[in-house]
Amino acid sequence: MSAADGGGAREPLLLIHGLGASKAVWDPVVPLLAREREAIALDLPGFGAAPPLPPGVEPTAAALAAALRDQLAARGIERFHVAGNSLGAWVGLELGRAGAALSVTCISPAGLWRKPIGPSESVTREWARRLRPLVPLALRVAPLRRRALLTFAAHPDRIPPAAGRDLVLGWIDADGYEGANKAMREHVFEPATYPAEVPVTIAWGEHDRLVGPPREECRPAGARFLVLPGVGHTPTWDNPELVARTLHEGCIRSAMAKQSPR
Repeated sequence: MSAADGGGAREPLLLIHGLGASKAVWDPVVPLLAREREAIALDLPGFGAAPPLPPGVEPTAAALAAALRDQLAARGIERFHVAGNSLGAWVGLELGRAGAALSVTCISPAGLWRKPIGPSESVTREWARRLRPLVPLALRVAPLRRRALLTFAAHPDRIPPAAGRDLVLGWIDADGYEGANKAMREHVFEPATYPAEVPVTIAWGEHDRLVGPPREECRPAGARFLVLPGVGHTPTWDNPELVARTLHEGCIRSAMAKQSPR
């Protein structure tokens, strides 16, 4: 089963990838989730096969969230669980703020910083774009492939070569990268106005090389925080069983919250 196929009539779980990636990052996890959930992985606007947002629309986390919500509404799905990685986790939180999410599970979320982090040096991506014709050849060399994928995973050797190639090329080719990266760096997630009735789990990869664990004051009130041992920023290949279990536990917090007396 591919990440786009879903898993039948079970409670829907929307899976949102991070900046520069695509829905394919969830492929190792979807078959494990399908026993309990209808797993739906979508490309963010401007990434993978999805067109970017319309001209003039800033690709903030909230705007990206609205686009995904519209896609699910077109399928007749109004309420759903959400799990996201990096920028996708922030998008998931905005779906929770908008009242669409039954629960939100964040893996190494972006945006949970105290102030905007400012512009980035895009020299590495610029050089990668210039050398794009040579990248597939370079990624056939195991040490080079490993080095390229260390940013994403603690154990890059667990990423199949074809998936690793697609991950790097997707980062290079994404039309929405520059705009989403700029918006992500110019804004912060606002925890103060987050609805208390939406259960949030924040899971941080122990070997994350991109995002540090968020400070408590930057998290939604009542959010559950945990460390995922032995995994990196995008841990779906590092330990798919651990990721699937974490997402399932995040979903069932919604049912538990309904049963708890206020």
